[in-house]
Amino acid sequence: MKADLIIKNIGNLVTMRGDNKPRTKEKMRDIQILKNAYVAIKDGKFVDLGEGFNDKLVDSNTQIHDAKGLTVTPGLIDAHTHLVHGGSRENEFALKLSGVSYLDILKSGGGILSTVKATKNASFDELYEKAKKSLDIMLSYGTTTVEAKSGYGLELDTEIKQLKVAQKLNQDHPVDIVSTFLGAHAIPLEYKDNPDEYVDEVINMLPKIKELKLAEFCDVFCEDNVFSVEQTRRILNEAKKLGFKIKIHADEIVSLGGAELSAQLGAISADHLMAASEKGMEDMAKNNVIANILPGTSFNLMKNYANARKMIDLGVAVSLSTDYNPGSCPTENIQLIMQLGSLGLKMTPSEVLTAVTINAAFAIDKADEVGSIEVGKKADLVIFDAPNIDYIMYHFGINHVYRVYKEGKLVVEKGNVIY
Repeated sequence: MKADLIIKNIGNLVTMRGDNKPRTKEKMRDIQILKNAYVAIKDGKFVDLGEGFNDKLVDSNTQIHDAKGLTVTPGLIDAHTHLVHGGSRENEFALKLSGVSYLDILKSGGGILSTVKATKNASFDELYEKAKKSLDIMLSYGTTTVEAKSGYGLELDTEIKQLKVAQKLNQDHPVDIVSTFLGAHAIPLEYKDNPDEYVDEVINMLPKIKELKLAEFCDVFCEDNVFSVEQTRRILNEAKKLGFKIKIHADEIVSLGGAELSAQLGAISADHLMAASEKGMEDMAKNNVIANILPGTSFNLMKNYANARKMIDLGVAVSLSTDYNPGSCPTENIQLIMQLGSLGLKMTPSEVLTAVTINAAFAIDKADEVGSIEVGKKADLVIFDAPNIDYIMYHFGINHVYRVYKEGKLVVEKGNVIY
Protein backbone atom coordinates (compact mmCIF):
# COMPACT_ATOMS: atom_id res chain seq x y z
CA MET A 1 0.00 0.00 0.00
CA LYS A 2 1.22 3.47 -0.95
CA ALA A 3 -0.02 6.69 0.62
CA ASP A 4 -1.78 9.48 -1.27
CA LEU A 5 -0.25 12.06 1.07
CA ILE A 6 2.44 12.11 3.73
CA ILE A 7 2.94 15.06 6.06
CA LYS A 8 6.48 14.93 7.41
CA ASN A 9 8.84 16.82 9.68
CA ILE A 10 6.14 17.43 12.30
CA GLY A 11 7.75 19.00 15.37
CA ASN A 12 4.98 17.87 17.76
CA LEU A 13 2.33 15.40 16.59
CA VAL A 14 -0.48 15.33 19.16
CA THR A 15 -2.30 12.08 18.43
CA MET A 16 -4.93 11.84 21.22
CA ARG A 17 -4.69 8.04 20.86
CA GLY A 18 -5.77 6.09 23.93
CA ASP A 19 -8.71 4.27 25.49
CA ASN A 20 -11.85 4.19 23.40
CA LYS A 21 -13.90 6.17 25.92
CA PRO A 22 -14.15 9.79 27.05
CA ARG A 23 -11.08 10.94 28.97
CA THR A 24 -11.46 11.80 32.65
CA LYS A 25 -9.23 12.99 35.50
CA GLU A 26 -5.51 12.58 34.76
CA LYS A 27 -6.25 10.92 31.40
CA MET A 28 -7.38 14.31 30.11
CA ARG A 29 -3.69 15.26 30.26
CA ASP A 30 -2.51 12.10 28.47
CA ILE A 31 -2.37 13.33 24.88
CA GLN A 32 0.61 11.43 23.39
CA ILE A 33 3.01 13.74 21.55
CA LEU A 34 5.33 12.26 18.91
CA LYS A 35 8.46 14.23 17.97
CA ASN A 36 9.88 14.68 14.46
CA ALA A 37 6.87 12.74 13.22
CA TYR A 38 4.85 11.97 10.10
CA VAL A 39 1.31 10.98 9.19
CA ALA A 40 0.31 9.04 6.09
CA ILE A 41 -3.10 9.36 4.43
CA LYS A 42 -4.89 7.28 1.82
CA ASP A 43 -8.47 7.65 0.56
CA GLY A 44 -9.15 10.35 3.12
CA LYS A 45 -8.12 8.30 6.16
CA PHE A 46 -5.02 7.91 8.29
CA VAL A 47 -3.09 4.77 7.36
CA ASP A 48 0.14 5.25 9.32
CA LEU A 49 1.89 7.60 11.73
CA GLY A 50 5.03 7.60 13.79
CA GLU A 51 8.36 9.26 14.47
CA GLY A 52 10.90 9.67 11.67
CA PHE A 53 9.68 8.79 8.17
CA ASN A 54 8.35 5.67 6.41
CA ASP A 55 9.58 5.67 2.82
CA LYS A 56 7.91 2.31 2.16
CA LEU A 57 4.62 4.19 1.77
CA VAL A 58 5.94 6.43 -1.01
CA ASP A 59 5.62 6.03 -4.76
CA SER A 60 5.59 8.48 -7.66
CA ASN A 61 2.00 9.46 -6.95
CA THR A 62 2.48 10.25 -3.27
CA GLN A 63 2.32 13.91 -2.33
CA ILE A 64 4.70 14.93 0.46
CA HIS A 65 3.98 18.05 2.50
CA ASP A 66 6.42 19.52 5.00
CA ALA A 67 5.06 20.60 8.40
CA LYS A 68 8.25 22.61 9.04
CA GLY A 69 8.70 21.44 12.63
CA LEU A 70 5.31 22.85 13.66
CA THR A 71 2.56 21.43 15.91
CA VAL A 72 -0.11 19.10 14.50
CA THR A 73 -3.36 18.12 16.23
CA PRO A 74 -6.52 16.31 15.20
CA GLY A 75 -9.13 18.49 13.53
CA LEU A 76 -10.93 20.48 16.21
CA ILE A 77 -14.54 19.65 17.05
CA ASP A 78 -17.16 22.20 18.06
CA ALA A 79 -19.83 20.13 19.81
CA HIS A 80 -22.34 22.91 20.56
CA THR A 81 -23.35 25.57 18.04
CA HIS A 82 -26.50 27.35 16.90
CA LEU A 83 -25.09 27.59 13.38
CA VAL A 84 -28.22 28.29 11.33
CA HIS A 85 -30.10 31.46 12.23
CA GLY A 86 -31.29 34.75 10.83
CA GLY A 87 -30.21 38.22 11.87
CA SER A 88 -28.01 39.32 14.75
CA ARG A 89 -28.56 40.91 18.15
CA GLU A 90 -26.07 43.76 18.52
CA ASN A 91 -29.08 45.95 19.39
CA GLU A 92 -29.15 44.18 22.79
CA PHE A 93 -25.48 44.84 23.52
CA ALA A 94 -26.02 48.17 25.31
CA LEU A 95 -28.83 46.60 27.39
CA LYS A 96 -26.46 43.86 28.52
CA LEU A 97 -23.77 46.38 29.44
CA SER A 98 -26.28 48.39 31.46
CA GLY A 99 -27.04 45.32 33.57
CA VAL A 100 -30.21 43.91 32.01
CA SER A 101 -30.01 40.14 32.40
CA TYR A 102 -30.15 37.57 29.61
CA LEU A 103 -33.38 36.08 31.02
CA ASP A 104 -34.99 39.53 31.41
CA ILE A 105 -34.22 40.33 27.76
CA LEU A 106 -35.84 37.01 26.81
CA LYS A 107 -38.92 37.73 28.98
CA SER A 108 -39.46 41.03 27.19
CA GLY A 109 -39.62 39.30 23.78
CA GLY A 110 -35.98 39.88 22.88
CA GLY A 111 -33.14 37.40 22.95
CA ILE A 112 -33.97 34.06 21.40
CA LEU A 113 -37.47 35.27 20.45
CA SER A 114 -36.07 38.11 18.32
CA THR A 115 -33.85 35.62 16.48
CA VAL A 116 -36.88 33.38 15.98
CA LYS A 117 -38.59 36.22 14.13
CA ALA A 118 -35.53 36.89 11.97
CA THR A 119 -35.11 33.19 11.18
CA LYS A 120 -38.76 32.76 10.19
CA ASN A 121 -38.47 35.76 7.86
CA ALA A 122 -35.23 34.57 6.24
CA SER A 123 -35.30 32.44 3.10
CA PHE A 124 -33.55 29.08 2.84
CA ASP A 125 -30.85 30.64 0.66
CA GLU A 126 -30.30 33.54 3.08
CA LEU A 127 -29.88 31.14 5.99
CA TYR A 128 -27.60 28.92 3.90
CA GLU A 129 -25.26 31.76 2.88
CA LYS A 130 -25.07 33.16 6.41
CA ALA A 131 -24.31 29.76 7.93
CA LYS A 132 -21.81 28.96 5.16
CA LYS A 133 -19.91 32.15 5.96
CA SER A 134 -19.73 31.08 9.62
CA LEU A 135 -18.60 27.57 8.66
CA ASP A 136 -15.77 29.06 6.59
CA ILE A 137 -14.66 31.11 9.60
CA MET A 138 -14.83 28.05 11.85
CA LEU A 139 -12.77 26.05 9.37
CA SER A 140 -10.17 28.80 9.16
CA TYR A 141 -9.62 28.44 12.92
CA GLY A 142 -9.20 24.66 12.70
CA THR A 143 -12.74 23.34 13.27
CA THR A 144 -13.45 20.37 11.03
CA THR A 145 -16.62 18.96 12.67
CA VAL A 146 -19.52 20.87 14.26
CA GLU A 147 -22.80 20.15 15.96
CA ALA A 148 -25.60 22.45 14.75
CA LYS A 149 -28.89 22.98 16.57
CA SER A 150 -32.24 24.20 15.33
CA GLY A 151 -34.34 26.13 17.85
CA TYR A 152 -35.05 29.43 16.13
CA GLY A 153 -38.35 28.30 14.65
CA LEU A 154 -40.40 27.16 17.63
CA GLU A 155 -42.84 25.76 15.07
CA LEU A 156 -42.38 22.83 12.75
CA ASP A 157 -41.87 24.48 9.37
CA THR A 158 -39.07 26.82 10.46
CA GLU A 159 -37.39 24.13 12.56
CA ILE A 160 -37.38 21.91 9.46
CA LYS A 161 -36.02 24.81 7.37
CA GLN A 162 -33.10 25.26 9.76
CA LEU A 163 -32.32 21.55 9.83
CA LYS A 164 -32.52 21.26 6.04
CA VAL A 165 -30.05 24.13 5.70
CA ALA A 166 -27.66 22.25 7.98
CA GLN A 167 -28.25 19.06 6.00
CA LYS A 168 -27.44 20.81 2.70
CA LEU A 169 -24.32 22.41 4.16
CA ASN A 170 -23.20 19.01 5.41
CA GLN A 171 -23.39 17.80 1.81
CA ASP A 172 -21.72 20.87 0.27
CA HIS A 173 -19.12 22.08 2.79
CA PRO A 174 -15.89 20.39 3.93
CA VAL A 175 -16.87 20.71 7.60
CA ASP A 176 -18.95 17.77 8.87
CA ILE A 177 -22.21 18.77 10.56
CA VAL A 178 -24.07 16.75 13.20
CA SER A 179 -27.61 18.06 13.65
CA THR A 180 -29.66 18.49 16.83
CA PHE A 181 -33.37 19.31 17.12
CA LEU A 182 -33.89 22.07 19.71
CA GLY A 183 -37.55 22.94 19.29
CA ALA A 184 -37.60 23.43 23.07
CA HIS A 185 -35.31 26.48 23.00
CA ALA A 186 -37.81 29.04 24.35
CA ILE A 187 -41.52 29.39 25.06
CA PRO A 188 -43.18 31.29 22.18
CA LEU A 189 -45.09 34.38 23.28
CA GLU A 190 -48.42 32.84 22.26
CA TYR A 191 -47.82 30.01 24.76
CA LYS A 192 -46.56 32.27 27.55
CA ASP A 193 -49.57 31.57 29.77
CA ASN A 194 -49.71 27.86 28.96
CA PRO A 195 -46.16 26.53 28.46
CA ASP A 196 -47.25 22.90 28.85
CA GLU A 197 -49.23 23.27 25.65
CA TYR A 198 -46.02 24.19 23.84
CA VAL A 199 -44.30 21.17 25.41
CA ASP A 200 -47.03 19.08 23.75
CA GLU A 201 -46.33 20.89 20.49
CA VAL A 202 -42.60 20.07 20.66
CA ILE A 203 -43.40 16.42 21.36
CA ASN A 204 -45.70 16.44 18.32
CA MET A 205 -42.83 17.74 16.15
CA LEU A 206 -40.52 14.87 17.04
CA PRO A 207 -41.95 12.13 14.77
CA LYS A 208 -41.73 14.34 11.66
CA ILE A 209 -38.12 15.35 12.42
CA LYS A 210 -37.30 11.66 12.85
CA GLU A 211 -39.17 10.63 9.70
CA LEU A 212 -37.23 13.18 7.64
CA LYS A 213 -33.92 12.06 9.24
CA LEU A 214 -32.97 15.65 9.97
CA ALA A 215 -31.41 15.26 13.42
CA GLU A 216 -29.48 12.69 15.45
CA PHE A 217 -29.96 14.48 18.78
CA CYS A 218 -32.73 16.18 20.70
CA ASP A 219 -31.91 18.97 23.14
CA VAL A 220 -33.92 21.13 25.59
CA PHE A 221 -33.07 24.47 27.21
CA CYS A 222 -33.74 23.47 30.82
CA GLU A 223 -33.67 26.79 32.67
CA ASP A 224 -35.68 29.03 35.01
CA ASN A 225 -38.60 30.61 33.11
CA VAL A 226 -37.82 28.48 30.06
CA PHE A 227 -38.37 24.70 30.40
CA SER A 228 -38.66 23.13 33.84
CA VAL A 229 -36.98 19.89 34.85
CA GLU A 230 -40.27 18.00 34.47
CA GLN A 231 -41.06 19.56 31.09
CA THR A 232 -37.54 18.70 29.93
CA ARG A 233 -37.97 15.15 31.17
CA ARG A 234 -41.23 14.76 29.22
CA ILE A 235 -39.73 15.95 25.95
CA LEU A 236 -36.52 13.97 26.20
CA ASN A 237 -38.26 10.75 27.25
CA GLU A 238 -40.42 10.99 24.14
CA ALA A 239 -37.35 11.73 22.03
CA LYS A 240 -35.57 8.67 23.40
CA LYS A 241 -38.57 6.47 22.50
CA LEU A 242 -38.19 7.63 18.89
CA GLY A 243 -34.46 6.84 18.85
CA PHE A 244 -32.98 10.31 19.30
CA LYS A 245 -29.80 10.64 21.33
CA ILE A 246 -30.21 13.35 23.92
CA LYS A 247 -28.47 16.45 25.24
CA ILE A 248 -29.53 19.11 27.76
CA HIS A 249 -28.82 22.84 28.09
CA ALA A 250 -28.39 22.43 31.85
CA ASP A 251 -27.96 24.82 34.78
CA GLU A 252 -26.65 27.69 32.67
CA ILE A 253 -27.85 30.53 34.87
CA VAL A 254 -29.90 28.98 37.70
CA SER A 255 -29.12 25.73 39.55
CA LEU A 256 -32.32 24.00 38.50
CA GLY A 257 -31.23 20.36 38.53
CA GLY A 258 -30.45 19.94 34.86
CA ALA A 259 -27.16 18.19 35.59
CA GLU A 260 -28.93 15.64 37.79
CA LEU A 261 -31.58 15.14 35.11
CA SER A 262 -28.95 14.52 32.43
CA ALA A 263 -27.60 11.67 34.54
CA GLN A 264 -31.06 10.23 35.19
CA LEU A 265 -31.95 10.22 31.49
CA GLY A 266 -28.58 9.00 30.19
CA ALA A 267 -27.81 12.09 28.13
CA ILE A 268 -24.61 12.01 26.11
CA SER A 269 -23.81 15.52 27.30
CA ALA A 270 -25.04 18.26 29.59
CA ASP A 271 -24.03 21.67 28.29
CA HIS A 272 -23.27 25.03 29.97
CA LEU A 273 -23.31 23.96 33.69
CA MET A 274 -22.24 27.38 35.02
CA ALA A 275 -24.63 26.89 37.96
CA ALA A 276 -24.43 23.09 38.29
CA SER A 277 -24.49 21.65 41.81
CA GLU A 278 -21.78 19.36 43.14
CA LYS A 279 -24.43 16.62 43.42
CA GLY A 280 -25.22 17.12 39.74
CA MET A 281 -21.53 16.82 38.84
CA GLU A 282 -21.21 13.63 40.90
CA ASP A 283 -24.26 12.14 39.19
CA MET A 284 -22.84 13.01 35.78
CA ALA A 285 -19.55 11.30 36.67
CA LYS A 286 -21.34 8.14 37.81
CA ASN A 287 -23.46 7.99 34.67
CA ASN A 288 -20.77 8.97 32.15
CA VAL A 289 -22.42 12.20 31.02
CA ILE A 290 -19.95 14.53 29.31
CA ALA A 291 -19.81 18.12 30.61
CA ASN A 292 -19.76 20.26 27.48
CA ILE A 293 -18.63 23.63 28.85
CA LEU A 294 -19.04 26.87 26.92
CA PRO A 295 -16.66 29.45 28.42
CA GLY A 296 -17.28 32.00 25.69
CA THR A 297 -20.83 32.36 26.99
CA SER A 298 -19.58 33.08 30.52
CA PHE A 299 -17.17 35.63 29.06
CA ASN A 300 -19.80 37.35 26.93
CA LEU A 301 -22.57 37.32 29.57
CA MET A 302 -20.04 38.44 32.18
CA LYS A 303 -21.09 35.53 34.40
CA ASN A 304 -19.13 33.06 36.50
CA TYR A 305 -17.35 30.26 34.64
CA ALA A 306 -18.41 26.65 35.12
CA ASN A 307 -16.34 24.81 37.73
CA ALA A 308 -14.35 22.69 35.32
CA ARG A 309 -11.63 21.88 37.85
CA LYS A 310 -14.19 20.40 40.24
CA MET A 311 -15.77 18.40 37.43
CA ILE A 312 -12.43 16.98 36.33
CA ASP A 313 -11.52 16.11 39.93
CA LEU A 314 -14.85 14.31 40.35
CA GLY A 315 -14.28 12.24 37.22
CA VAL A 316 -16.51 14.04 34.73
CA ALA A 317 -15.28 14.02 31.13
CA VAL A 318 -15.11 17.64 29.95
CA SER A 319 -15.43 18.99 26.42
CA LEU A 320 -15.33 22.63 25.29
CA SER A 321 -17.39 24.30 22.56
CA THR A 322 -18.12 27.78 21.23
CA ASP A 323 -21.93 27.90 21.70
CA TYR A 324 -21.79 30.06 18.55
CA ASN A 325 -25.11 31.92 18.45
CA PRO A 326 -26.33 35.49 17.82
CA GLY A 327 -27.02 36.32 21.46
CA SER A 328 -25.02 34.84 24.30
CA CYS A 329 -21.87 33.93 22.33
CA PRO A 330 -21.47 35.38 18.83
CA THR A 331 -18.07 33.89 17.98
CA GLU A 332 -16.96 31.11 15.64
CA ASN A 333 -13.39 31.17 17.00
CA ILE A 334 -12.72 27.89 18.80
CA GLN A 335 -9.14 28.96 19.57
CA LEU A 336 -10.55 31.78 21.70
CA ILE A 337 -12.64 29.16 23.52
CA MET A 338 -9.51 27.07 24.09
CA GLN A 339 -7.73 30.09 25.55
CA LEU A 340 -10.71 30.85 27.81
CA GLY A 341 -10.62 27.19 28.83
CA SER A 342 -7.19 27.83 30.28
CA LEU A 343 -7.58 31.41 31.49
CA GLY A 344 -11.18 31.15 32.69
CA LEU A 345 -11.63 27.48 33.58
CA LYS A 346 -8.04 26.90 34.77
CA MET A 347 -7.63 23.86 32.52
CA THR A 348 -4.14 22.88 31.38
CA PRO A 349 -3.29 23.05 27.68
CA SER A 350 -3.38 19.23 27.48
CA GLU A 351 -6.82 19.14 29.09
CA VAL A 352 -8.07 21.85 26.75
CA LEU A 353 -6.86 19.98 23.70
CA THR A 354 -8.53 16.78 24.91
CA ALA A 355 -11.72 18.80 25.40
CA VAL A 356 -11.86 20.06 21.78
CA THR A 357 -10.82 16.79 20.14
CA ILE A 358 -11.53 13.31 21.51
CA ASN A 359 -13.94 14.31 24.29
CA ALA A 360 -15.82 16.60 21.93
CA ALA A 361 -16.02 13.69 19.47
CA PHE A 362 -17.63 11.56 22.16
CA ALA A 363 -20.03 14.42 22.97
CA ILE A 364 -21.49 14.08 19.46
CA ASP A 365 -21.09 10.28 19.30
CA LYS A 366 -18.51 10.43 16.49
CA ALA A 367 -15.37 9.23 18.28
CA ASP A 368 -15.13 6.20 16.00
CA GLU A 369 -14.56 8.61 13.06
CA VAL A 370 -12.85 11.75 14.38
CA GLY A 371 -11.19 13.26 17.43
CA SER A 372 -7.79 11.57 17.26
CA ILE A 373 -5.04 10.83 14.77
CA GLU A 374 -5.02 7.08 14.42
CA VAL A 375 -5.24 4.50 11.68
CA GLY A 376 -8.71 4.16 10.19
CA LYS A 377 -10.09 7.53 11.25
CA LYS A 378 -10.87 10.45 8.96
CA ALA A 379 -7.70 12.34 8.07
CA ASP A 380 -8.76 15.59 9.72
CA LEU A 381 -5.84 17.56 11.15
CA VAL A 382 -4.59 21.05 11.89
CA ILE A 383 -1.05 22.33 11.52
CA PHE A 384 -0.54 25.16 13.99
CA ASP A 385 2.18 27.74 13.47
CA ALA A 386 3.25 27.17 17.07
CA PRO A 387 6.22 25.40 18.65
CA ASN A 388 4.00 23.49 21.12
CA ILE A 389 0.43 23.35 22.42
CA ASP A 390 1.14 25.65 25.37
CA TYR A 391 1.98 28.44 22.93
CA ILE A 392 -1.52 28.23 21.40
CA MET A 393 -3.12 28.98 24.79
CA TYR A 394 -0.47 31.48 25.85
CA HIS A 395 -0.53 33.69 22.74
CA PHE A 396 -4.21 34.59 22.67
CA GLY A 397 -6.41 36.55 20.31
CA ILE A 398 -4.84 35.51 16.99
CA ASN A 399 -5.33 32.65 14.55
CA HIS A 400 -2.47 30.16 14.91
CA VAL A 401 -3.58 27.97 11.98
CA TYR A 402 -1.02 27.33 9.25
CA ARG A 403 -2.91 24.58 7.42
CA VAL A 404 -6.05 22.48 7.85
CA TYR A 405 -6.66 19.13 6.14
CA LYS A 406 -10.15 17.64 5.91
CA GLU A 407 -10.21 13.94 5.00
CA GLY A 408 -6.72 14.38 3.59
CA LYS A 409 -7.57 17.41 1.46
CA LEU A 410 -5.87 20.75 2.08
CA VAL A 411 -8.72 23.18 2.84
CA VAL A 412 -6.98 26.03 4.72
CA GLU A 413 -3.61 27.55 3.82
CA LYS A 414 -2.07 30.18 6.13
CA GLY A 415 -5.46 30.88 7.68
CA ASN A 416 -7.24 31.26 4.33
CA VAL A 417 -10.00 28.86 3.26
CA ILE A 418 -9.10 27.35 -0.13
CA TYR A 419 -11.46 24.39 -0.70
